[in-house]
Amino acid sequence: MSEPLASLMRPTKLEDFVGQEDIVGPGSFLRQALANKHVPSLLFWGPPGCGKTTLAKIIAAELDSEFFALSAVTSGLKELRQVIDQARSNQLLGKKTLLLVDEIHRWNRGQQDALLPYVENGTIILIGATTENPSFSVNGALLSRCQVIVFKQLSVDNIIILLKRALSDKRRGLGGRVKADKPALRRIAHLADGDARLALNLLEAAAKTESAITLEVVDKISRQIVFNYNQVGDERYHLISALHKSMRGHDADAAVYWLARMLEAGEDPLYIARRLVRFASEDIGLANNTALLLATSCFEACRQIGLPECKVILAQTVIYLAKSPKSIAAYEAYGRAVADVQQFGALPVPLHLLNASTKLAKELGYGEGYKYTPKEDSSDQNYWPQKLSGGRQYLPHK
Repeated sequence: MSEPLASLMRPTKLEDFVGQEDIVGPGSFLRQALANKHVPSLLFWGPPGCGKTTLAKIIAAELDSEFFALSAVTSGLKELRQVIDQARSNQLLGKKTLLLVDEIHRWNRGQQDALLPYVENGTIILIGATTENPSFSVNGALLSRCQVIVFKQLSVDNIIILLKRALSDKRRGLGGRVKADKPALRRIAHLADGDARLALNLLEAAAKTESAITLEVVDKISRQIVFNYNQVGDERYHLISALHKSMRGHDADAAVYWLARMLEAGEDPLYIARRLVRFASEDIGLANNTALLLATSCFEACRQIGLPECKVILAQTVIYLAKSPKSIAAYEAYGRAVADVQQFGALPVPLHLLNASTKLAKELGYGEGYKYTPKEDSSDQNYWPQKLSGGRQYLPHK
């Protein structure tokens, strides 16, 4: 009775699996592989609660294989060796072994490399589950031996199907003892943000307080939820990217929304403030030099005042930056300068720009012919290395 509703309602058969039609639908790679009883090692990449673990267990059942699950957070080489020993015994009996490594990106290079020979010789079928891009978080050698399957967030309709199933299921679910109206179910589905586990947890929490779940009940329960957000994973960079692009596109309303998403999920305000300083120079730049002053003041104010008061300071700055005119002239100028440095290398400084601080320097021609701008016309003076004389880095935007 203490097992969470989300665990109790986990589908055990492919026909009960909800969502991810591109992955398990008719004609899909995985559906055909299961029909042929030959599934290669896989990497499941997708957000939390989208069905990665559930599908791994279903695959194991479809293949009639022994299933092992390791968490990369709490398990290491010792636990892996125990699974491999059992897998070898299974091989002698003609039985397959499927190993799910959850959060596989948490394993270091050595731990991931330890999987290679057993994946390659078929001792185990590996399914690595990760919420982070495997191109960056999984070793290239292991990545090349696995098929990457990309999961999507479950839709609102997908979540509602699961909620209704949990309400009506008499063996594993709430068995009709609790009622929920349509607006309440839809609100839960929206709050879950594609996460079936979170949706079922919200339903279970509401069911423990009321036998009739209404919109008001859900709103009361939802104030206690922790939004899905990983400060060291892809989600952080998805949201900061959305904030950045909204400001670049002059949409202050969207920018404030993404700001609130990050702050309410527990993001460090100084991380956001640092990004605003960069944005003020990179995207606004010379079109409005005051933007950089405001952004740096925002950073200092956030550092001094902290949460929760600094939220409004960040909102003020985000709105200002979004509404400001934009120019990338300085950003592009530096990029062109770097390209010249990389192409031509360390070109010598022209002699007339060198300081003649010693007698030898004067004899070598240092500073000869230099025009001192405050006292004489220097409009025709060259400030470039000889090979680049006449180049243009800064191109002002109209």
